[in-house]
Amino acid sequence: MIQPHEARVNVTYDGRNFELPDPVHYAAGDGDIRGWVAEAIRTGSIQGIPADPNVNLQNFMIDRFDRPEAPAPGQRDHNLIQVRPKTAYGS
Repeated sequence: MIQPHEARVNVTYDGRNFELPDPVHYAAGDGDIRGWVAEAIRTGSIQGIPADPNVNLQNFMIDRFDRPEAPAPGQRDHNLIQVRPKTAYGS
């Protein structure tokens, strides 16, 4: 269960989408988040995402979405941080 001060991290990279396996602190800085995501990509520790030792997320956007106050059934019930390129679809 994700705690109120935590968030799930969703990433779009190289046209693929994945989530980090563990939640992170919602108030973590953008640099920390980019670092955690880059390390996961660099090492190939995310299933379905090939390792990329040259990963560079410097120009990626970090979007934050607060947990809904009263989520409907099937709606996201936690904070969300999205890491994505500035261009559509991760290209």
